[in-house]
Amino acid sequence: MQVILLERIARLGQMGDVVKVKDGFGRNYLLPLGKALRANAANKAKFDADRSTLEARNLERKTEAQQVADVLDGKTFVVVRAAGETGQLYGSVAARDIVEVLGNEGFTVGRNQVELNTPIKNIGLHKVVMHLHAEVEISINLNVARTAEEAERQTKGESLTSADAIYGVDEDALRPEDFFDPDADRDGDDE
Repeated sequence: MQVILLERIARLGQMGDVVKVKDGFGRNYLLPLGKALRANAANKAKFDADRSTLEARNLERKTEAQQVADVLDGKTFVVVRAAGETGQLYGSVAARDIVEVLGNEGFTVGRNQVELNTPIKNIGLHKVVMHLHAEVEISINLNVARTAEEAERQTKGESLTSADAIYGVDEDALRPEDFFDPDADRDGDDE
């Protein structure tokens, strides 16, 4: 299927380009979302007539996205989740969770603007790339921790994936005598 792009689309082309795409991509994504028109003489004439309006609208959207990007780029957000001693989360942090965290901080972004190929499943510091506009890309930092106190410790560079780091106990220094009384009566009678 041949389409005329109404905006810049990554790995596809610029506004006004006539490109060939797979039928499903065109029918199910580009055409319904108003990102492209079918390439025919009537639509080409319509695009040429509306080109200045489309460019102005695209520039306005890019300017708005850049304003948000200037504030958001490089910021760190804390996400508190339950996790085991090894740092493995009991759930995960997905794009919708990131959108919720940003929303709580006053930023309105869509789930499709968060580039997260796989959900985050471990505590730690994670860099997340966001596409606020086709031409505006930023990255934010997520500090995934069990508590706000642990998030502060992670920010300082501590690794919280061992009992020593979590509880302040050196696992290697523990001996069986620390857990059991060697002088205890084994058969249960008091003799």
